[in-house]
Amino acid sequence: MKEALHSTHPAIIKRLKRAGGHLQSVIGMIEDGRPCLDLAQQLHAVEKAIAEAKKTLIRDHLDHCLGEAAESLPEAQKQSIAEFKAIAKYL
Repeated sequence: MKEALHSTHPAIIKRLKRAGGHLQSVIGMIEDGRPCLDLAQQLHAVEKAIAEAKKTLIRDHLDHCLGEAAESLPEAQKQSIAEFKAIAKYL
């Protein structure tokens, strides 16, 4: 079953494609014998880009998918889910 495209998905795709291209350039840097400090800095940038894409995806899922699923729940359970969504922003 294919899930709906969320509003954040195009931005996530763009970020991941950019990270993929950046990773390819890091591979080239390694092959060219660039200094380890340069490589570490660039790999850190790739890692951060992927982590941000993951965070955006998870937050989007919590806000939309979990929020929609909770609509029919009793108020106490809705409150618990709202608190979970709020604290998950600090992950």
